Amino acid sequence: MAGPVDTDLVPHAPPGEVRDLSGLHKTLNYLGSRIAGSMVSLVAVIVTSFFLFRIIPGDPVNKMTHGRPVSAEQKEQLREDFGLNDPLAQQFVDYLWGVLRLDFGDSFQFSRPVTDLIAERIWPTLLLVGTAVVISALIGLTLGINGAWKHGSTSDRVNTGVALTLWSVPSFWLGLILIVIFSSTAGWFPTSGMQSAGVSGWEAVPDVAHHMVLPVATLVAVIYAQYLMIMRSSLLDEMGSDYIVTARAKGLRDALVRRKHAVPNALLPTVTLIFVNLGFIVFGSVLVETIFSWPGLGQLFYSGLDVPDLPLVQGLFIFFSAAVILMNLLADLLYPIIDPRVRP
Repeated sequence: MAGPVDTDLVPHAPPGEVRDLSGLHKTLNYLGSRIAGSMVSLVAVIVTSFFLFRIIPGDPVNKMTHGRPVSAEQKEQLREDFGLNDPLAQQFVDYLWGVLRLDFGDSFQFSRPVTDLIAERIWPTLLLVGTAVVISALIGLTLGINGAWKHGSTSDRVNTGVALTLWSVPSFWLGLILIVIFSSTAGWFPTSGMQSAGVSGWEAVPDVAHHMVLPVATLVAVIYAQYLMIMRSSLLDEMGSDYIVTARAKGLRDALVRRKHAVPNALLPTVTLIFVNLGFIVFGSVLVETIFSWPGLGQLFYSGLDVPDLPLVQGLFIFFSAAVILMNLLADLLYPIIDPRVRP
């Protein structure tokens, strides 16, 4: 019969190694759950995209041939070429197989692959949206910090009121107002396109910047309030924390307390908001790009809805939604890195 086991002779993992393995397990679970949730959302978007645009009234063939001498037989042949005569189940299977291969089909109206059209139009949209996000963040963070530090002052109330008012204004309406004031009346800025005809080389840089002023101003005016309000609220919460009271009790200058202690901690929710907004603003630029005839994805999406160009709007809807999902995922993954307090 075996005697009692001497536990001193049984090898044990060092406590530090056990903690490391436990931490790694929690991290992997966190990553897995976030990625799995994003994949489920993407699958839901893919399925929804197919059915969503088929409830739009209108016949693509009739829309594209309106006013043209096209016979009924030719229209029927177009429907056959577009696959519109196939059973809905067959269309859905073909659509899913194409999405798996990143092939959204050919646009009805442009007769070109949807992926090529997206690749052509993505850079103007990124330029417009990226510039608007950077400017909005700088303005919103600056005004939010000053508003929180001077809470209740006249400047705080005015800046908050103006920001909330602009935030509630529809972007298309604000864009039209800017066109009337600064283009039609004053003649300062162009109202359509990305650059003037015949301009190339380095001369195109200031020309493109000139065309960007009004659409960027429209986007900035509508979205900077989000950064202002989040930054202001976060900083107000931090100002009541014990470490701020301690820093002030030590005699540190007010500006130093704000810059070195309060602002870095209050920035965390705003950094997350920037990533999340990047995806939403790309989708939200549809009306702004349409109003200013900006040759980006938003204008392309609007032209696709007018037909309706099913392959085009389906591909763009998936692209826009995937951008939102990806930015949300990046925000979820980055937040534990920039804020150790919420690490799994």
